[in-house]
Amino acid sequence: MYTIQRRSFVQQSALQKPVQLTLRYLYCGVVAFFVLVPILTVVLGGFKTNGELVNSPFSLPAVWHWDTYGALILQSGFWQSMLNSTIVMLATVGLLLLVACPASFVLARVDFRGREVVFNILLFGLLFPVSMAMLPLYITLRNLQLVNSLVGLILPQTAFALPVTILILRNFFRAIPQELEDATFIDGGSSIDFFWRILLPLARPSLAVVGMLAMVASWNNFLLPLLVLNDSSLWTVTLGVMQFQGEHSTDWATTMAYITLTMIPAIVFYLFAERHLIAGLTAGAVKG
Repeated sequence: MYTIQRRSFVQQSALQKPVQLTLRYLYCGVVAFFVLVPILTVVLGGFKTNGELVNSPFSLPAVWHWDTYGALILQSGFWQSMLNSTIVMLATVGLLLLVACPASFVLARVDFRGREVVFNILLFGLLFPVSMAMLPLYITLRNLQLVNSLVGLILPQTAFALPVTILILRNFFRAIPQELEDATFIDGGSSIDFFWRILLPLARPSLAVVGMLAMVASWNNFLLPLLVLNDSSLWTVTLGVMQFQGEHSTDWATTMAYITLTMIPAIVFYLFAERHLIAGLTAGAVKG
């Protein structure tokens, strides 16, 4: 009787697997469709004329106009905005990790009075949207003479990214077994040795995650650069698209070509960082 029931269960499981796989692939196909269609529309839009975009935005170009992309690549303003975004992105990520790693270590591994209070105050930064801070932020930057400078953009971006970065790193640092820290002290090491030689190498997946999140947020940021940067020579890629908008019309074909070119660095970086990103998202505690 048991053998018959077990055989029936195995047969049902075998029948369910194709159905589950079909539903899974169907779901992934639907998600991929809604993700890829807007991207392909933008990419193909750069090869069309403005009139063709209005009449048939989702069709293939009747004539492939490569000169739109070529003119952008030869334009000095495009490369200047790419350089500005790269500088801001790398500086933001570097400063963020430089501040967040020691702060997360202290909040995770150092026992002092008021630790949880300090941590909760930092988490309050997640509750307020960036737009609420625009007016006091602009006044502060103006008083510090940081308006219309890349430094005035890097510092606020780092500050706004600190709460979620500390939240992620603190949880990972707390998951490291206490035995590793005790072994470091037994070998004559200090807390700094444990942080530098043990904790940071183990935290590379989590550092990759927070670094990736900060890079994407910096590259796509529009509101802060719009507030801080007035000189067009300092514009980032998100502000550079405004140069194709006139008072009465917009060059949509050039705009879509510009957006396509600015997406390439982010896509290339993601392809290289995908393995580290997935490892960081699935990383668990290190067991002793």
